[in-house]
Amino acid sequence: MFVVCCVLPVGYLLTVSLSSVDAFSALLLDARQRQLLYNTALLGTGTALLATVIGAPLGLALARIALPRKAILRLALAAPVLLPPYIVGLAWTYLGSSRGWVATLAGHDLLSAWTYSLPAAIVVLSVVFYPLSMLATEVAMRRIDGRLEEAALVVAPPGRVMSRITLPLAAPGVFAAALVIFVLAVSEFGVPGLLRVRVYTTEVFTAFAALYDFTRAILLAVPLLLLCLIVAAVAAALLGDRLVITRRSAGTRPALFDEWQRPATLGALVVLTVALLLPLAILVSEAMAAQSISAVLAGFGSAIANSLVLAAAGATAVVSVAVWLGYARARTAGRMGQGADILFIVLFAVPSTIVGVGLILLWNRPGPFGAVYGTDIMLLLGYLARFVPVAALALAASARYVPVSHEEAAAVSGAGWLRTMWGIVLPQMRLGLAAAWVVAFVLAFGELGVSILVAPPGEATLPIRIYTIIANTPSSHVAALALLQTAVIFVPLAALGAAMSLREAR
Repeated sequence: MFVVCCVLPVGYLLTVSLSSVDAFSALLLDARQRQLLYNTALLGTGTALLATVIGAPLGLALARIALPRKAILRLALAAPVLLPPYIVGLAWTYLGSSRGWVATLAGHDLLSAWTYSLPAAIVVLSVVFYPLSMLATEVAMRRIDGRLEEAALVVAPPGRVMSRITLPLAAPGVFAAALVIFVLAVSEFGVPGLLRVRVYTTEVFTAFAALYDFTRAILLAVPLLLLCLIVAAVAAALLGDRLVITRRSAGTRPALFDEWQRPATLGALVVLTVALLLPLAILVSEAMAAQSISAVLAGFGSAIANSLVLAAAGATAVVSVAVWLGYARARTAGRMGQGADILFIVLFAVPSTIVGVGLILLWNRPGPFGAVYGTDIMLLLGYLARFVPVAALALAASARYVPVSHEEAAAVSGAGWLRTMWGIVLPQMRLGLAAAWVVAFVLAFGELGVSILVAPPGEATLPIRIYTIIANTPSSHVAALALLQTAVIFVPLAALGAAMSLREAR
């Protein structure tokens, strides 16, 4: 299932595209393609830098400062990464509209030019992706043996300990997270398309969906795909076994910056306000202009129901495949395990528009394959292709918490492997399985890049409807639908957070 759903579409696309002379000539970029590559590189680099500037200090604070309500604060700060980026971009466009005090202060022309620009896309994507840097920094900091810092504090001030010991030890994880953010930023389709920024992902979509030029779409995908594969492989190599080993250091947590508890808390609340509360407040304000929100939602009932059903089915399918991959990864050490990590990250980093083109190229043909094409199964295949790798990594970390000795004891008593998995391993992974299902559901519910390409005629998910009606539908209606999508995303996230808080309290 993993090979058919995740590896084959990308591998087949590469095989087809690189088998012709035109594909190699596409690597010799013309002036327009060089400008696209320049814009794409600026988008990825700017997002990686800004997201790291925001997220790394928050990760440091979560790891080294005794913040109040830390578990809830961590979950709230991580929530923006689960929002569909185009939803945040939509709120940004409303903020930059001609109405309101913001336009009065900044000036309409200046604000309008800034709203639809490359720097605006960088800011929006940074607000969405900074939790990746935050969580990676916290994990890297918690893996450092606190006794090293305690020993250094005897002879050096905290600032020097941080710069000479803590930060160098955490740097590989932070840098790897920045590379992953770079790849995700250059792979993003919704925000650049919404803010009218010309990058490779928007060109691939335009060539296929608007111009019906399949050959051009494939040729445009080659440079972007190679760039994402290389950068993702470097990031995975830097992270090494840290992706699935979540065990903390044996040392205690040194009180390096506990005197900064109040400023750190204030900074975290400011970031939370800007990244989460402000976009939601903007959408609420815009949606209130609708005469009847219930009528708006009723008009899109089929798309809402379709999204819920497909997202739930997709999340179930993703976890059903990923749990075995995650378990196998957790029990595999050495180069083979690290190779699996690289493969998972590389596949997750493939741009969604390229995955969509690969799926169409693979399944749009006569015979049994063609029977699948043009049905909702294509959407499920898209969810599997996009989210199985990241779910497998998450479940591998969860499986590491199950001691191998438990399985060995069951084997000695005569239990078979399947019975051991069902009775011993999976029950101990239940919280990890629930978390993986929730994350897969949230990601599938907000997925746009693949869905907009492979959705069958006459069928539409909520993200597709929102994205396609932005230009010709009242903004209050679009905002109401965006709020509904956000609410559906946050309900299972809140339930998961409550379960985790209850477990931590016990």
